[in-house]
Amino acid sequence: MSMLTEAQIKKQMQNIEGWDYGDDAIHTTIEFSDFKDCFTVMTRIAFEAEKLNHHPDWSNVYNKLSISLSSHEEGGLTEKDFQLAQIIDSIVS
Repeated sequence: MSMLTEAQIKKQMQNIEGWDYGDDAIHTTIEFSDFKDCFTVMTRIAFEAEKLNHHPDWSNVYNKLSISLSSHEEGGLTEKDFQLAQIIDSIVS
C-alpha cells in the first residue's frame, strides 16, 4: 500500500471526526465512563485491527484511550490508517 500525499490526507481527514494529523500519523483520545467500557472498546478494536492486519499505537489510563495510526512500513499514512479510524469511530459511536 502506498503512502498518501498531503492533499489525499487532507481529503481523508474530512471523513473522520475528532482526529488530528501530525508527525506522520493521525491521533485521537477517547474518554469513557469507566475502565471497563474503555477496555471493552479496546477489545473490539483489537479484533478489527487483526482482521486488517493493521495495528494501532495506543495507550490506556483508566477511562481514556489514546490512539495513533500510521503505516510504519510505509513511513506515513496509507488508506489502511483511515479505514481503521473509520472502524474505530463506528465502534465508539
